[in-house]
Amino acid sequence: MTSYWLVLGLAALPALGNFAGGALAEFFRVSDRTLSLALHLAAGIVLAVVGLELMPEALAGSPAWVPMLAFVAGGAAFIGLDRVAVFVQARLGRPDEDATGSRTRAVGIFSGVSMDLFSDGVMIGTGAVINPGLGLLLALGQVPADLPEGFAAIATLRRAGIRRRQRMLLAASFTIPIMLGATLGYFALRDAPEIVTLSVLALTGGALTAVVVEEMVSEAHEGETSRLGPVLLTAGFALFAAVSVYLGQSALGGS
Repeated sequence: MTSYWLVLGLAALPALGNFAGGALAEFFRVSDRTLSLALHLAAGIVLAVVGLELMPEALAGSPAWVPMLAFVAGGAAFIGLDRVAVFVQARLGRPDEDATGSRTRAVGIFSGVSMDLFSDGVMIGTGAVINPGLGLLLALGQVPADLPEGFAAIATLRRAGIRRRQRMLLAASFTIPIMLGATLGYFALRDAPEIVTLSVLALTGGALTAVVVEEMVSEAHEGETSRLGPVLLTAGFALFAAVSVYLGQSALGGS
């Protein structure tokens, strides 16, 4: 059986990719236009994760209506996360009204990236149980997708006025959801009924879709924007599609 420590090591690869993307946002001055493009790219990647990996896998089982309801429940979960974001943002810095909307969206985007990493961990943990080689391919495939996500998340937090020390702590904390997801995939979902595993994937997909539409795209249109935004959105989708297709693996089944 695949070692749990090997699973954690595999999960660390996309976590490092995400942190590297966040670190880049600290070393470069990020203009409104650059951040807008990064958010469009990240949004396209997340939509591809949902459309090409999570939902096709979730709907492969029977009965399909259960994951469908779980997908809708993911939208409800987003509402809960949004309320938590309002609570948290008030404690992350200056409470002036002009910053409130930006801070709320920043925390929302942070939550969305965390959920995406959690789903990555679930896929890696479950895939590694099936085949260590599959787990490795899944982990490597997530690295190029997580780089722009980390960049966009930390750049958004930076624009919202959150202090650098807090930003770096938040960047490092992105390791937590992917490790939790990998642990869940390794220990819990491997022995759970298939419909439970598929519903967890669908729930995550629903929440991620809501985050992209309500937070990432909204933040991408704040301030100065670029006409290339739609190109980066579709390029992000195509990037993840290329990784998925050319690795020749689906998220959990290895088909």
